[in-house]
Amino acid sequence: MFGKKRMGPVVKVQHLQLHWDTEDPFVFVSHHTDDYPKGNAQQAPPLQEIGGRNLGRDYKKVFGFRMYHGKVVPGFPMHAHWGYETVTVPELGFIDHFDSLGNQGRYGYGDVHWVSAGDLYLHDEMYPLAYDDRRNPNDITQIMINLPLKDKGSAPEVRMMWSENIPVVEEKDGDGRGYSVKVIAGNFSGREALPPNPVSWAADAKHRVRILLIKMSPSSKITLPAVSPTINRNLYFIEGGTVMLGEEEYESSKRFKLKGDEEVTVVNGDSEGTYWLLEGEPIGEKMSSFGPVILDSDKSVRDAMNFIRKEEFNKWPWDLIDKFHPKGTDRFIRFSDGREERPPL
Repeated sequence: MFGKKRMGPVVKVQHLQLHWDTEDPFVFVSHHTDDYPKGNAQQAPPLQEIGGRNLGRDYKKVFGFRMYHGKVVPGFPMHAHWGYETVTVPELGFIDHFDSLGNQGRYGYGDVHWVSAGDLYLHDEMYPLAYDDRRNPNDITQIMINLPLKDKGSAPEVRMMWSENIPVVEEKDGDGRGYSVKVIAGNFSGREALPPNPVSWAADAKHRVRILLIKMSPSSKITLPAVSPTINRNLYFIEGGTVMLGEEEYESSKRFKLKGDEEVTVVNGDSEGTYWLLEGEPIGEKMSSFGPVILDSDKSVRDAMNFIRKEEFNKWPWDLIDKFHPKGTDRFIRFSDGREERPPL
């Protein structure tokens, strides 16, 4: 729950967990940080480090990492999404991806994978331990954005944004203090993000959706301009020491609900700081959700869940539900029609 109301630009404060609460048009965020060991021939952890775990549902961090739903390679075997979008950003580590459309790929180290699943969409997301000569730490943020009712049931769309192409705004003062801002959605300081899938709520500039990854040096500051009294604006301070917002100082691992129509100056403390900004106009429609489904009513959700239980394996075109790519695979995406994209050289 949020803490008490504050004066100044901060409306409410909340401590962060593995899953972050959000506001419309966002649904929620998952943030995974794990210090995986050197990979073996299967790109998996050594047996002595996974013995005794509840493999298939391992969310307890032991030896610095979780296996999640993976039993060999960590990650998330085949699972459903229906009625919303996922924006996946692995700042560290690789993700091997296969889906029910027949697409496949490996991405990581700052790439952005944008999936708009208006209708039933199945995929697996595995975290291969690609390096056998060093540890395999990961830092993966997955942001869920809702879709309006008119777009529920639309055909799933998939887009890959390579790290090398994503706009970054960098500012430094004469003492070397400054920040870098990765513009994943919307715009910042005159730089426009790469376009999302056309069906996305973020595709229409009137919705003012903005996703920024902000990294700040010690004692630096950044100003977030006033936008609109109707947007929902949240700042997530995920790593660092302290931050000043208005007249108050806060420690890291906090979510701040900010006023959307007020300029906010973020003054980072004496450690490197990492922040996410999520903001946008709300969709503002009544919806129902359960598990991996967000639709218009409880009945629609129940019907969708029943369909998933009965048909998900029939809809899966791959031989394994926890499929991953061979050791040594580079970053790529191959679509079901045979088109292939790779990062720029």
